[in-house]
Amino acid sequence: MKMTGNTIFLPGGTSGIGLAMALRFQEAGNTVVIGGRRPEVLAQLAAEHGFDTVTVDITDDESVRGARDAVLAAHPDLNVLIAMAGIMVAEDVRTPEFFDTARRTVETNILGPLRLIAAFTEHLQAQPAATIMTVTSGLAHTPLRITPTYNASKSFMHMFSESIRLQFAGTSVQIIELVPPGLRTELMPGQSQVEAFLPLDEYIDEAMNLLAANPDATEILVERVKPLRFSEVNGAYDQTIAMVNSHH
Repeated sequence: MKMTGNTIFLPGGTSGIGLAMALRFQEAGNTVVIGGRRPEVLAQLAAEHGFDTVTVDITDDESVRGARDAVLAAHPDLNVLIAMAGIMVAEDVRTPEFFDTARRTVETNILGPLRLIAAFTEHLQAQPAATIMTVTSGLAHTPLRITPTYNASKSFMHMFSESIRLQFAGTSVQIIELVPPGLRTELMPGQSQVEAFLPLDEYIDEAMNLLAANPDATEILVERVKPLRFSEVNGAYDQTIAMVNSHH
């Protein structure tokens, strides 16, 4: 992926990693359209940063198709989709109530990106150079005890990314998987205060540098996430699980 001159749609761009990436990509000379569910937040970000915005609920088929039509009407040269939205909610599978959280997590973290990719796949293939960026997690490979469905949703997106890369081979569409470690964001309440986690700015610096240095990258792996990403491969699975779960 080239770092400048793209037109990028970033649903889930109103906070956390999404907003941080939107700002960095805009600074680097890209046109960035952000999406989110709350019109008042979108309006504020548009006023502050000059983003184009579109209201979208990625758990709703009609909303996603409507957002696509609005974005492409304004930006027919759109060539990058960053499927960024996700939720992370603790659940206890020892009680039946976990299912509501699990269903919401699957709706957002799995079906959300799939809806987006379905909506934009034909348009992106018609562009001379296009990118679909998925967002997974180190927890796709090393589990955090309190978030089983979140971990599994990211494992799904990892394997989905690996698989669609094979299908898009020979087309103009590149698949890049962003694999964050634990970051100081409010993905979960209080998470931004956890000393063991990487500050968001440091993460974005390192991730953008990796992206710039490796235009053909398939996965963006900052140093901090590698122990989680490769724990099974490295024979350190049990120790890494213990380390990851000691923070909670």
